[in-house]
Amino acid sequence: MGDSRVFPDPIFTLSRRSNAGIIKRIRLENFMCHSNLEIELGEWVNFISGQNGSGKSAVLTALCVAFGCRAKGTQRASSLKDFIKTGCSYAFVYVEIKNEGEDAFKPEIFGDIIILERRISDSTSSTNLKDHQGRKVASRRDDLRELVEHFNIDVENPCVIMSQDKSREFLHSGNDKDKFKFFFKATLLQQVNDLLQNIYEHLKSATALVCELEESIKPIQKEIEELQGKIRNMEHVEEISLQVQQLKKKLAWSWVYDVDKQLVEQNAKIGILKDRIPACQAKIDMQLSVLEELKERISKKKAQIACMMEKTSEVRRMKDELQQMLSMATKEKLELEEEYGRKTNHVQKMVKRVRFLEQQVQDIHEQHVQSTQAEESEIEEKVKELQHEIDAANSTLTRLKEEESALLESINMGSSEIGRIGNEIEEFEKKRREIAHSIRELHQHQTNKITAFGGDRVINLLRAIERHQQRFKKPPVGPVGAHLSLINGDTWARAVENAVGRLFNAFIVTNHKDALVLRGCAREANYNHLQILIYDFSRPRLNIPPHMLPQTSHPTTLSVLHTENHIVFNVLVDVGDAERLVLVRDYNAGKAVAFEQRILNLKEVYTLDGYKMFSRGSVQTTLPPNKKLRSGRLCSSFDDQITDLQRDESNINEEAQLRKRRKRDAEESMQGLQGHLRSVKRRRQDAERDLMAKKLTLQDVQNSYVAEASSSAASNVDELHQEISKVCEEMQEKEVLLEKLRIRMNEAEMKANELKVSFENLCESAKGDIDAFDKSENDLITLEQALLDEESKKVHYEGLMNNKVLSLIKEAEAHFQELEKDRLENCKKASIICPEAEIEALGGCNGSTPEQLSAQLTRLSQRLRHESQRYSESIDDLRMLCEKKERKIRRKQQTYQAFREKLNACEQALNLRWSKFQRNATLLKRQLTWQFNGHLRKKGISGQIKISYEEKTLSVEVKMPQDASSSTVRDTRGLSGGERSFSTLCFALALHEMTEAPFRAMDEFDVFMDAVSRKISLDTLVDFALAQGSQWVFITPHDVSMVKQGERVKKQHMAAPRS
Repeated sequence: MGDSRVFPDPIFTLSRRSNAGIIKRIRLENFMCHSNLEIELGEWVNFISGQNGSGKSAVLTALCVAFGCRAKGTQRASSLKDFIKTGCSYAFVYVEIKNEGEDAFKPEIFGDIIILERRISDSTSSTNLKDHQGRKVASRRDDLRELVEHFNIDVENPCVIMSQDKSREFLHSGNDKDKFKFFFKATLLQQVNDLLQNIYEHLKSATALVCELEESIKPIQKEIEELQGKIRNMEHVEEISLQVQQLKKKLAWSWVYDVDKQLVEQNAKIGILKDRIPACQAKIDMQLSVLEELKERISKKKAQIACMMEKTSEVRRMKDELQQMLSMATKEKLELEEEYGRKTNHVQKMVKRVRFLEQQVQDIHEQHVQSTQAEESEIEEKVKELQHEIDAANSTLTRLKEEESALLESINMGSSEIGRIGNEIEEFEKKRREIAHSIRELHQHQTNKITAFGGDRVINLLRAIERHQQRFKKPPVGPVGAHLSLINGDTWARAVENAVGRLFNAFIVTNHKDALVLRGCAREANYNHLQILIYDFSRPRLNIPPHMLPQTSHPTTLSVLHTENHIVFNVLVDVGDAERLVLVRDYNAGKAVAFEQRILNLKEVYTLDGYKMFSRGSVQTTLPPNKKLRSGRLCSSFDDQITDLQRDESNINEEAQLRKRRKRDAEESMQGLQGHLRSVKRRRQDAERDLMAKKLTLQDVQNSYVAEASSSAASNVDELHQEISKVCEEMQEKEVLLEKLRIRMNEAEMKANELKVSFENLCESAKGDIDAFDKSENDLITLEQALLDEESKKVHYEGLMNNKVLSLIKEAEAHFQELEKDRLENCKKASIICPEAEIEALGGCNGSTPEQLSAQLTRLSQRLRHESQRYSESIDDLRMLCEKKERKIRRKQQTYQAFREKLNACEQALNLRWSKFQRNATLLKRQLTWQFNGHLRKKGISGQIKISYEEKTLSVEVKMPQDASSSTVRDTRGLSGGERSFSTLCFALALHEMTEAPFRAMDEFDVFMDAVSRKISLDTLVDFALAQGSQWVFITPHDVSMVKQGERVKKQHMAAPRS
């Protein structure tokens, strides 16, 4: 019966396979037996063979150590320093990990390669993570643990790395409990079981703690009963306090009448201050007219610069492109010249080798002719005739091979071109989708501008805040971007977005309690990862002194933004450092401000085209524009952006259609080349068979001649002729390559010269436009400086108005409002104590001031205390104490009841998880048996796996082909060494199918197999590895030549150990 399993299609596996986590290269220094070893692994299947003692297993040990395995976990040493080679002071392990595809780990930080370095010395060990350029990114064990958890690399799991010791132990072990431990750990059931057991112990201890807490409140209940008995015996002290209550009522209303007098005086003071406003306003109006004139001149100058910028930006772009193309062409030319020199030297060495071999042939012929000239003449004629035929056949075969190689190269180039065009088409489709998404967002922003700062989620969040507004101490402020606008048009929109855009979606609350309420509203609105800032709303608007601002003529982020909300303004300063972020127009100006002028109070510089520059100490950093950054959210209108995006979408659609036509043409051409290649292959195979027949005939003649002449000279000559023929063929191939290189060199030189001429012409033609543009920019800077000066004057007069006049008025009005507020509060408090009519009925305050009434109240209170001295505590205190204890015990009872309910819920959840765990364990047991049978059928064997979770045993039973007529089932201990090893290997492969990892390794897995079992096992391993999709490393001391060849199978042989 055949194998019922179906491996996935390799092409499909390749298309869905991610390269993230694959080991690309391993380098060892002074590690175990290796002084300096570097191994480069393929992406699919790798075989490493070599004699015992050559250091094969040290490669896997180094890999385990690099990924954080302890020394004892490798079973090769008791401490890390034992891995250092004898006589050396340190050991070094270097691992390159691919980081490509959608599963990549922090690709914006590490790039497409992650470098993991582990250095071990006698006293310490260190781990470093570096990016693809070799820059150090992290060195903590937590960072390494995050990397290992992201890629699911568990080097202690035998299904990820089966070391030499684990392999021998597993292959030899006949103990069912050991096999169960292997299965339980490999399928992660051990980890889940330990977690659930740990949770059960915690719940048990928590239940005991709640019972103790419930017992602790019984003494408090007894104290409450005693207090209630005291209160009933002390209720006769109430009569003396009646007069005290009446005085308190009069005192409360006396404060209201006192505030009424102060309100009359403050109202007169406000009238005098308001008469000073008209004179200050006249000076401010005059300054505003000057500012309007300057703004009009600046707008005209900006329009002129915009026109000139459209002309010069294209020229500068063309100049940069030509400069880049020229440097690439020059580099290509130098590389071709260097390669041409190397190949020429190689050809010259081969010519010298041919001459030397021909001289040896001539010498041997002369010696042989002198001894047996008469007898050899006939045989030599026949040999020469056959040799001529062989040379002709060789020439034909060489020509066909060259034609086949040329066709293969053309097909490969065509395939690469088709692949490149396909990638371009996918890139264009991706860009088109992104542009369409951006257009939809902009249309949505036009309808409701607030959606620019969080989309529909922020609308839902604002509705949730409105529903729960009574729960906030103060209403949240946000999103921050909705409270901001640009002062001078949309010029600085992208630079401001780059500088403080991270705060635009944030909401501001006044305390931590409001933050928790807002977080709950966000969950209700399905707004995850909402940015919440906690800030004191009571702080006034910040006034930043000029000496704390960057001393530059360029604007800051704070100066180009406007907000009416002082809380948003304060957050921009305290959280975003907006007053220290300087905005400039271009890259050169940014470099001058950030790195050359040494400006105080400067934190970062942002350019209009998205560059970010800053310096920290002696380190200068320039970050390129972020292409994914959302720009223009503060723009007043989105029509221009929508028009530009629609134009870009149309251009991208045209380019995509053009690429699709080119792809169809290339595929048709590829089909023609493949047909021609099949024809050439058939002719080449015929020529090879003809050449082999002629070589065999020549060998028969030479053998007969050797038998007759009993001389070894002819065989030596034949060997020399064969070597000369091979060298000549190789020379012909090298000369063809040299001719191609010469043609490419000439083309590269012509291309470089043409680009150089074009670059010089472009620079000469664009010089006038660029100079005019620079002059206009200088004029604009002068006008903007004048505008700043006039604005400073206006600010000065406004400051006088605000600080000298309006501030006094505001203070007086604020005092007046406070007095009104105090009167209302006092009146409200007094009304709570008693109505005003009751005071009038008592005769009013009789002209007494609050101080006089307070003194009378104090005297009566002293008398009341004197009368109450017979009791140690007042009845009110006892009542309050009793109520306090009742509230306290009530809160504890509610809390303990809530604990009990949560514990019950946790126990129910734990029981549910136990049931799911048991169901999954049963499913894994069935899946393991099915996959184990599928692998055994490769050799015509059937079997089953019996797992007992209660007894923690796992037994493997197989049925051999010779037992097919009976129902005999053997335990693996009754099999031969090879059969037991193969069945154990099938069990391991079945476990591999149930686990996931980017790479896997097996060491000495075939040490006890016979030749037939080993051949089947190797084929099964290779097929499984290619279908499974991970990277595999197989280490064996045996010969791996029987492993089938393939472009995804890489074999490496390690050198024999030194004696």
